Formats: sequence, structure tokens, C-alpha cells
Amino acid sequence: MVRDYSVYELSVKERLLFYLVGYVCIFVVVYLFYHSMILSLVSGVLVHKAVPYFRKRMAARRLAVLNIQFKDMLYSLSASVAAGRQMEDALIEAEEDLSSMYEKDEPIMKELRRMKISMTENKESDKALLKDFASRSRSEDINNFVQVYIICRNMGGNLEKIIGHTTEILTDKMNIDREIKTITSQKKVEGRIISVMPLLMLLMLNIFSYSYIEPLYITLTGRILMTAALAATFYGICLMEKISEIRV
Repeated sequence: MVRDYSVYELSVKERLLFYLVGYVCIFVVVYLFYHSMILSLVSGVLVHKAVPYFRKRMAARRLAVLNIQFKDMLYSLSASVAAGRQMEDALIEAEEDLSSMYEKDEPIMKELRRMKISMTENKESDKALLKDFASRSRSEDINNFVQVYIICRNMGGNLEKIIGHTTEILTDKMNIDREIKTITSQKKVEGRIISVMPLLMLLMLNIFSYSYIEPLYITLTGRILMTAALAATFYGICLMEKISEIRV
């Protein structure tokens, strides 16, 4: 069970791969700007500073997958409730319905399997399980659905109508979010290409016209300019990533 979907724990394989790739990238970039083997080797250890960012990105990716899978779960719940089944039975059926779409190790399948076991063996209520799921997911969409469902159960509203309407609203919101990401994905790729262009240009100059840029590596003024260029490139990459993040 994932205790908090906003916190991603790296596996041993993921950690090793990240450190290896990150160290090599930092080494190459630093050497490209300073032509210092010692500085490049030492700077490579800064890769550990990027671990929180990498974990955050992986957690966001996992949450995005969970939201997509949750949308399919809503369709199943809505159909089951419309057929006259209670939420407990609808959740159990949802696991069976989604088993043909997702592998058993997918986040939503693990959650549904846990709910099924808790309801059938431990006699826990569906409201408590859904509330716990919403709390751990850190997802606004999942939390909104659970809150509406709990209010509906407590107030005695039309469960079928409310779940169907809520499902429709959340699905539209998710579809809009997906469309925005699709539209901005091309711009993100273009921005990343532009961000690495200074590195590629510097590499080309090192290969084909090193005498032209040699003063940048052997003079104090050149070192300062290269440091400023590296800082500006890093800032530009961070700014591009921040600007391209659009939330619905």
C-alpha cells in the first residue's frame, strides 16, 4: 500500500540508474564549460542534490497515472450503481472490470484489491476506505469525488444521479487537463531543445574551432563568462520547466 502518493520511494535499480546517468551528465557539462577533469569529477557528486526533484517528478507521474485509472474506475462505479448495486459491491465489481484493462500491479488495482479485502474480511466501511484512499492519493479529483459521495450517503441523496453527475464533471476536467498537456507537450519539447542548444554550440566550437574559444578556458575573464553562461543556461532550463507546468 502506498502511504502517500506525493512521496515517491526510489527502488534500488532506479536510484542506481539515476545516479549513474546524473553523474555522467554533470561531468560532461562541467567539463564542457571548464575543461577541468578534477572539477568535473568533483562536481559529479552534486547529482544527489537533484534526487528530491527526481522523486517529485516520479511522484507526479505516478499520480497522473492514478488519475487516469481512477477515471476508468468512475465509469465502472457509475454503471454498477445505475444497475442498483451498493457502493461496496460496485467497488468489488470495479476490480473485476478493470482487471481486463490493467495489470495487477497498477496503482488502481492495488487500491481496489485492498478495499475488497478490507470490506469482505475486515468488515470495514466503504466510506472509511474511500476517505483513506483520497487522503493518501493527494489528488484533488479523487478527494472531490469522495467528499461528494460521503455527503450524499450522510444526507440520503440520490446516489445514482450524484455519482453519475460527479463522474461526468471529473471526467470532463481530466479530459481538459489531458488536452492542455497534449497542446503544451510540443512546446515543452521545443523549449528543451532550445535549452540544450548552447551546450551543443559549445561542443561544436570545441570540436571545430577550439582556437576561437580557447581564451574562455585559460583566462580569468573567460572563466567568469563561462560560469555566467552555465548559470544562465541552468536558470533558463528551470524557468522553461516552471512556465510549461499548467494546472487545471
